[in-house]
Amino acid sequence: MHDWSIAERKLLRVPAMRPLVKRIGPCALTPLPRPPYEALVRAIAHQQVHGRAAEAMLNRLIALHPGEGFPPPDFVLALPLEALRGCGFSGGKCAAIQDIAAKSVSGQVPALDEALSLPDEALVERLLPLRGVGRWTVEMLLIFTLGRPDVWPVDDFGVREGWRRVTGAEAQPKPRELMELGAPFRPWRSVAAWYLWRAADEGKKVKPLAV
Repeated sequence: MHDWSIAERKLLRVPAMRPLVKRIGPCALTPLPRPPYEALVRAIAHQQVHGRAAEAMLNRLIALHPGEGFPPPDFVLALPLEALRGCGFSGGKCAAIQDIAAKSVSGQVPALDEALSLPDEALVERLLPLRGVGRWTVEMLLIFTLGRPDVWPVDDFGVREGWRRVTGAEAQPKPRELMELGAPFRPWRSVAAWYLWRAADEGKKVKPLAV
């Protein structure tokens, strides 16, 4: 497990975050290193569906490549479209997965070692042109696959809702406003986001900052 104690101490010095960090305890954010290709395909599967449904589709895809782990890009490109559709992926998701596989073969989607060496924004610029991949998808890869400590997903509903709850605000902050509000959390905004996700999950259990 990662040691985020330095980040926790910084967040404890921010009045809006102090009650939340004390309540939740140590940050349990544990990135899972995997090839960006696989992380992106998994992210596409999870878009706009329940987690269990996404995992079922992914398990069917993996079953097409038995005993060999996650299907590599060249294997996916060789699959008939009907096989991908048979896993449960929509037409749009099939097109996105095929594009990610093709761009992985061409090198636009970097291998894990290369991705680990690239700055955050360089990865964002490189991956945004992919079909079905938006900034939020890349930000999730940066946090949960590459373990980048200072990613601030201002478009994420959970982060915005978590901030609303811990501050007792009536409405969620707009992304531009949240970008400014996150400045005190640098260089540990990924950890701040993790705590705000916990606040959104726990809902009313997290007490708002007293005014």
